[in-house]
Amino acid sequence: MSGGFFALLDDVATLVKVASASIDDVGAAAGRASAKAAGVVIDDTAVTPQYVQGLAAKRELPIVKQIAKGSLVNKLCFILPAALLLSQFLPWLLTPILMLGGTFLAFEGAEKIYEKFFGHSEPEVLATEIGPEQEKKMVSGAIRTDLILSAEIMVIALNEVTDEPFLSRAMILVVVAIGITLLVYGIVGLIVKADDFGLMLATKARSGFGRGFGRRLVKSMPGVLATIGAVGTVAMLWVGGHILLVGLDDLGWHAPYELVHHLEVAAHDAVPVAAGAVGWLVNTACSAVFGLVVGAVVVLVLHLLPFGHGKDEEHAEAAARGKAHRSQDLAAAGGSEGGTPGADTPGPSH
Repeated sequence: MSGGFFALLDDVATLVKVASASIDDVGAAAGRASAKAAGVVIDDTAVTPQYVQGLAAKRELPIVKQIAKGSLVNKLCFILPAALLLSQFLPWLLTPILMLGGTFLAFEGAEKIYEKFFGHSEPEVLATEIGPEQEKKMVSGAIRTDLILSAEIMVIALNEVTDEPFLSRAMILVVVAIGITLLVYGIVGLIVKADDFGLMLATKARSGFGRGFGRRLVKSMPGVLATIGAVGTVAMLWVGGHILLVGLDDLGWHAPYELVHHLEVAAHDAVPVAAGAVGWLVNTACSAVFGLVVGAVVVLVLHLLPFGHGKDEEHAEAAARGKAHRSQDLAAAGGSEGGTPGADTPGPSH
């Protein structure tokens, strides 16, 4: 009896080891798959704060929470089942779908550059003018935008684990969906509350150092958001261009990717130190340029069509709200210069 009991314990221990190894494999595969989707993740992080700029401070985090819930529903209830069925029964469609997504990313990146140089400014909208219906519209718009970005993240991740068994694929994509959603919207939450934290320090901190730090934090946020947006744009062009180059190579047109690979190898061999990093930078730069060219062609075509002009209205409205919101913060923070504000110093005007 005791021998059978210990044999059972040994079997249980073996199963635990196998399960632990499987969990480790899923975690490692999810990490690799998430890394491949990094460009889209950066863009998702850059886009989402635009939807909550200009809101009352107490509404910012609830709105972010609503968008995060919608993002998770997008990934787990719509995208994940479709992606798994596709990989199981029509795996040959993954490359064309990835290339369509890569073209969309290239277009988005090129469109951002086009809007930077040729866009039109929108009238500012004050936070006090935003009611429940406007909030609902903003959340719906953000979730629709997230659906596209989430689909691209999940398909890129899926493409990295197509050789895994069906159950492993499902587990990996669930981990990717939950992990990336928490990462993106956790960072978004920190970003949208950073200016409020800085404003609180600027108006209420007891020390001059605290007030000065608060003012600097508020004043730095537009630059931080602009930097995130710029990085997101470059990431979209890079990821989109790389997806297109690899897809064309897989479909039989090898010349473009072979040229990029040749330049990468030449750069790698030309430097005595950090050769790997230099080669990667050349590959990345070539992919970004290719993405920009493809995206620029799509932008040109769409802007020649009657329905393809400018930014989405919701993005334009969000940007205008954000501009007004930051102006109010800067004015309030500037008013606290020199000490704790008195009765005539405006407080947070969210």
